[in-house]
Amino acid sequence: MVGIKSYGVYVPFHRLDRTEIAKFWSGYRVPGEKAVANFDEDSVTMGVEACRDCLLGFDINAVRGLCFTSTTSPYAEKQSAALIATTLDLSRTTRTIDVSGSLRSGTSAVRVALDAVNGGGSGDFLVCSSDLRLGLPNGSKEMEFGDGAAAFLIGDSDPIASIDNAYTVNNELYDVYRPVTDQFVRSWEDRFVREIGFMKVVPETVRSAFKEFGMGPEDFTRAVISAPNPSYLGGVAGKLGFDPKSQAIDPLWGLVGNLGAAHPMVLLAAALEQSKPGDRILWVSYGDGCDVYALTVTENILSVQGKRSVERMLNSKSSTSYQKYLRWRDLVSFEPPNRPREEPASAVALHRDRKCGLALFGSKCTECGTVQYPVQRVCMECRSKDKFDYYPFADKKGKIATFSHDSLAVSPDPPTTLAAVDFEEGGRIMMDVTDRDVSKIEVGTPVEMTFRRFRQTGGITVYWWKSRPVR
Repeated sequence: MVGIKSYGVYVPFHRLDRTEIAKFWSGYRVPGEKAVANFDEDSVTMGVEACRDCLLGFDINAVRGLCFTSTTSPYAEKQSAALIATTLDLSRTTRTIDVSGSLRSGTSAVRVALDAVNGGGSGDFLVCSSDLRLGLPNGSKEMEFGDGAAAFLIGDSDPIASIDNAYTVNNELYDVYRPVTDQFVRSWEDRFVREIGFMKVVPETVRSAFKEFGMGPEDFTRAVISAPNPSYLGGVAGKLGFDPKSQAIDPLWGLVGNLGAAHPMVLLAAALEQSKPGDRILWVSYGDGCDVYALTVTENILSVQGKRSVERMLNSKSSTSYQKYLRWRDLVSFEPPNRPREEPASAVALHRDRKCGLALFGSKCTECGTVQYPVQRVCMECRSKDKFDYYPFADKKGKIATFSHDSLAVSPDPPTTLAAVDFEEGGRIMMDVTDRDVSKIEVGTPVEMTFRRFRQTGGITVYWWKSRPVR
C-alpha cells in the first residue's frame, strides 16, 4: 500500500496584518494576515525546516529520493535538492530532483514519487515544496501571497494515508505567470483568470477524475482544493457538489495567505490532522492544469497526530510591520552603512565545510564523551587525538548562556542578537538568535536550531544555522 507516511509543515514566525498594507497605501482593507518569511529565510531554508519536521522519528537512511519543488528557488542553475539533502545528512546516493515553474509542482512531484515507489525502488521518497512569491506593492497579489513550506514522505509501508487514485490534465493558459527576468508575479484580467482558468479547468478535471475513479462527491469526507482565495474555493466546491462548510477544508487564506506551490501540501497536512481512520480525502491542485488524488486515511494516522501540528505553526507567530516587510524583500533602498566591503564567499571553503556547516556536525570524543564544535582532532578534556565520532547538533536543543544585542552591526532587523548556546548533551556554539523578541531574550532562554540564509555575495548564497526561541 503506497501512500503518505509522514508530513511536515513550516510556516514562518512573522505575520503581516493586511490592514497594515492598506494603511500604508490608503487602500481597501482586506481582513486577515499573511505569513512573512524573515530576512534570513528563502524557499530552501523553509524547505529544510519542513523536511526536518517530516523526518522526525524516521530513519533518514531509508530515504532514497528527494524532490524539491518551488517557483522561487534561489538558483536558476544549481540544484536546491542536493543542497537540502546535504543539510539533512541524507546519503550521497539519494536521488535528488528539482521541479519548478508551476503552482502544482508539489502535487506533480508526489506523482513522480508514487511512480518511483510503485516501480520497485527501495526506500522512501521525500517531496518538499516551498515558496516565497512576490506581488507588486499596492496590488491584490501582495495581499494574497504568503510564505511557507511542506514536505511529505512517500513510501509503501505503514502509510498514514494511502493514495488510491490519481488523475492529471495539463492546460496551456496565460492566467498567472512570471518571466525569469521578473521579480513579481503577473496575471491577466481577473475575470479571464477566474472563468477560463480555475473555475473551468478544476471542475472539468475533477468530474473526469470522478468517472475515472468510479466515485462522486458523496464518497469523500473532505475536499482539499487549493484555490487562490476563499471566493474561488466556495464557487468551485458548489459546482462540484461539495458542502463548503462540512466537506471543504479551510483554505487558511485569512491566517497565512496563498503559499504558492506549497499551498496544496499545507492544506492536505491540515486535513490529515483533522481526520480519523477510514476518512476519504479528495486532493486537488491547480496550475497550468490540474492534479486530482483520492486518499484514504489509515489507522497509522493516530500515531502521528499530536506530534506534528499545523495548528502549532499557525499559533506560533509575531506581528511585523509593513516597513520591515519592504526592507526584508529589498523592495526599498537604504543608505548603506559605512563599513568595509564584504568579502566574497569562497566555494572552496563552502565545499570543505559541508558536514560541519550545512549539516551542523561537531565531534564527540570516544574516550571521555566530550562534545565540541567545530570538529576537533584533539579533545580539550582528555587530550586524546583523532578519537572522535561525528556528532549532530541540528536536532539538539540548548539554552542561552550569555548574549548581546548589537545595534552597530549591519542587519535588516536590528539589533543583531548574538548568543553563546549551551546544548543539553554538551557543547557550546556562538551563534545568531533569530525570530526573537529582544525584550524576552535572557540567560537560560531555551532555543532550538534553525537553518538560515547567512549572507549573499558574488551570486552565492551562504547558508548556516542560527538559534531561535523554541516554537
